Amino acid sequence: MADFRMVRCDVCGASNRVPQSKIDRGLQPICGRCKTRLGIGNGGGPLTVTDATFADLVERAPLPVLVDAWAPWCGPCRIIAPVVDELAAEMAGRLRVTKLNVDENPMTASRFNLRSIPTLLVMHGGREVDRIVGALPKAEITRRLQRHVA
Repeated sequence: MADFRMVRCDVCGASNRVPQSKIDRGLQPICGRCKTRLGIGNGGGPLTVTDATFADLVERAPLPVLVDAWAPWCGPCRIIAPVVDELAAEMAGRLRVTKLNVDENPMTASRFNLRSIPTLLVMHGGREVDRIVGALPKAEITRRLQRHVA
């Protein structure tokens, strides 16, 4: 029997059995139910979360989740955005990457006491397990994420 990984679709929630060999070759699996690309959300980039979708997409996620708390007017947020995009692609299937606009989603920003941006929250099992504040280098962010990603 082939080695496989169960991947939950970010869009419809269906569980999909994906052969590990397909992931290892860099092929992009799609959901059997809704035909959306699996493991990396919106076509390879981070998923956008809101106050309304935070619980479903972040707290109930089957994988660890990186939440990029940002605002459009924030210069350091724009600097770190390409790093977050790269992490979403590189860690697909092992980490869900999301973006939360703190200006448009004040309830979630207040709930997590987000006073400085950019802030990267690492969530696992519905709990915050790490917090990275500021525009750190990609190598440092990756090192901090490795503790939480299988």
